[in-house]
Order: sequence, then structure tokens, then C-alpha cells
Amino acid sequence: MKPSFQMIDVGNKPIKHRIAVASGEIVVGAEAFALIRDRKLPKGDVLMLAEIAGIQGAKKAYEMIPLCHPMGLDMVRVFTELLPEVNAVRVFCVASVHAKTGIEMEVLAGVNAALLTIWDLSKMIEANLAMREIKLLAKKGGKSGLWLNPAGVPDWVLELVNPPVAKLLAGRKAAVLTLSDRAAKGEYEDVSGATLKAALEEVGCSICDYQVIPDDKNGIVATVQEMVKHHAPHLLITTGGTGVSPRDYTPEALLSLFDKVIPGVGELLRNDGAQYTPLSWSSRAVSGIIGSTLVITLPGNPAAVSEGLSALLPKLIPHLIRISNGEK
Repeated sequence: MKPSFQMIDVGNKPIKHRIAVASGEIVVGAEAFALIRDRKLPKGDVLMLAEIAGIQGAKKAYEMIPLCHPMGLDMVRVFTELLPEVNAVRVFCVASVHAKTGIEMEVLAGVNAALLTIWDLSKMIEANLAMREIKLLAKKGGKSGLWLNPAGVPDWVLELVNPPVAKLLAGRKAAVLTLSDRAAKGEYEDVSGATLKAALEEVGCSICDYQVIPDDKNGIVATVQEMVKHHAPHLLITTGGTGVSPRDYTPEALLSLFDKVIPGVGELLRNDGAQYTPLSWSSRAVSGIIGSTLVITLPGNPAAVSEGLSALLPKLIPHLIRISNGEK
């Protein structure tokens, strides 16, 4: 029997870092605005109280909205901006969380709680109050990635939800090797390799070599040896061939070349990937050093490539490159 309403089951969704920003305004009239600005309202300093109320409102969103999930918020910030040209106060609410669902409703609840508090303390001065422009400005971390209000957002909001990527691997050379019979034949586009290249370039790497070859053990060995010999990359990442199908040879090929094996990298990739799918435990990803080149194997799925890199950056890959090259 299907109920009329139900909370969405997020039990199988991965935990992700999520952030959201909302804003809204209240028009209070000239007399009330002057008292708010000068912090002389009869009931007290409404701006400070509004910030506290906004935080409380964000925390209690699930109590007010029937199908809203309870959230253990990591952070909530509420602040106000005076708009003297229109005798209004603008409120912003920012929140972040590591959770399985987003926090749009929490920041909107925070804005509304703050605006209602301003209303409550201002109504004895001006009865004709108006709340307006209550909207979500930005959110990040869900299935859709980054969303920005199409009407535009302040620069500080954009920087908050989408900060410039640190050039963690600036000055480093990287080689990318895709292992796929069908991609090598041109039967489909190598999306995983393109995803990997773009992600490495975003953190400052220069791509010194990129190849797509079939799933062939001897071919993998020869290609990797050639890449290391001719380009001496700081980092070589493969995508594909880490599963258990009859044509998955990547671990066997590379283990024969490693001067040193780094078991922890594969363990980290499997453990982190399990947040997204239990099938991650079937991955046979390996990592090691060939000469001074750090080699990492990733699955052939574009999403798994992005998830794997996010687990290895920002700290582990730069650390391993420095150590393998004898740098301090």
C-alpha cells in the first residue's frame, strides 16, 4: 500500500560535502529602518537577534517541514546587510554539512526565521512590512554538482561554493593511459581518459603523454615502459582494467614493473569508493613506483575516476610524488 506522502529514502546515497546559500529581504519603512540601523528599536538590537534566530531556524528546519530530513549541520552562518536606498534589510544564510542529502531547506528556513524576527521587533514601529526575494542563491555537492541562481549571485557566494582550485601539482608532468578494447577500436569515446586529463590539468599538471590502448597485458607493459623512459613523468595514471573480467590485466601488468608497491593507495580507493557503491570492493586497483614515477590505477568509469582522484587529492598524491623524487 502506497502512502500519500513519504520521506525520500537516502540510505544508499553516498555521504558528500554539501553547501548552500540563501537570501531574502524585508522592507521596513524609513522610521523602522533608522532605528534598526542605529540599533535603537524599543525591543532591542534586532540584527543580532535575527542572526541567532536564523541559525536556530536552519537547525530546526526538519521540525517545521514535514518531509525534510533531520540534518546534523557542520556549520551555519547568518548575517545581514542594510539597504538604505529601499529601507530594507537583506539576510543571508550559509550552511554546510557532510550528509546524504542537500541543505537547501535549511538555509531557506534560516533566512525566513531571521526575517520573521526582524518583522516581530519592527512591527510596533511599522505595520506595513513586506518580505520579498527569498531565494536559494547556490548549492553544491549533490547529484547535479554546482547550481547557481540564474539571476546571478554575489561574487563572494561564488567564491564560497566554488573556490579556485589550488594548483597542487603545478610544475608536475603526468601521463594518462586508458585501457579499453572498444575505445582503442574507436567504438566509443574515451570519456574516462578525458575526465582524468581535465582533472589533472585543473590542479596544475602538464599532460606529457596520453594514449588509449587495448586490454592486453604485454601491450600495457610495453606502453608504460615507453612512457616512463621517454617522458619521465612524475605521475602516471591508468584508467580501466582493474576489475575481474577476463580482459582485465592492468594489476598483473603493472605489478611486474613496480620497484616499490604502495598497497595503501588501492585500499584507500576501495574504501572511499564503497561510500558510492559496494561494487567498489571488486576493484583490484594497485599503485607503485617505477623509477621515480608514481603509478596509480583507476577504474574505467568516469564517475569512479573523479571519485578516486578526490580521495587521493589534495594530500596523498603530492606527498608521494615528493617522496619518490627525494624532495623535502
